[in-house]
Amino acid sequence: MSRYGDAVARLAQAQKPSAGTPVYSRFVNRKLGRYLAAGAFVLGRTPNQVSLTSGFCSLVGIVLIATVTPSLPLALLVTALLVLGYALDSADGQLARLRGGGSPLGEWLDHMIDCVKIALLHSAVLVSLYRFDAFSNELVLLVPLAYLCVSAVMFFGLILIDQLRRRHGASTANARGDSVLKSLVIAPTDYGILCLVFLTFGWPTLFTALYGLMLLANLLFLLAAIAKWYQEMAALAPSATGVRG
Repeated sequence: MSRYGDAVARLAQAQKPSAGTPVYSRFVNRKLGRYLAAGAFVLGRTPNQVSLTSGFCSLVGIVLIATVTPSLPLALLVTALLVLGYALDSADGQLARLRGGGSPLGEWLDHMIDCVKIALLHSAVLVSLYRFDAFSNELVLLVPLAYLCVSAVMFFGLILIDQLRRRHGASTANARGDSVLKSLVIAPTDYGILCLVFLTFGWPTLFTALYGLMLLANLLFLLAAIAKWYQEMAALAPSATGVRG
């Protein structure tokens, strides 16, 4: 077996648990990331280099959203860049596991790039709708603004809940198990699905409708998650060293 093929085989046996993972990330993005991680391993690249490449691909796509008139060629290019950036975002962690484990710097870099990507993507949509005046009603500009707020709160909430669980010794495993049905149900929360929505970016009305539906689904999911997190945190014993503002 070639070195590349051996790396792919080893990565296939070292995947993170699938429970609670949306359908695109679970069945498409991890596989794409596996092949990219194996290639990076053969080329001698580091996980941090892969993370930075992921951020660069996403950034180029985001800049194009904000600066170029929507069209079919732009939609295809932007989607390709966002999908590649997301696949590389999976590849960096897989490469780290293949090399024997990650580092605090790598985890920090990965989260920082994700945070910047989320903030800039929705901001770019807002700029595009404003600059190219796709709609006569300026209220449509509230859609990407609301999506930005929902995504920021969701990102912070997921990071915080994971840290609090670890601090209090609570399980971080998904209690409902590994369900393909659940992966389908939570598909609208998948960043990969959002990337695919940009295939319609050349048709502002269709894009905004799908983008708005994604926002609504993510808002509903966030409200449900907040209720669940509240109950979960309320059930934990207070920390003797905890500080509350």
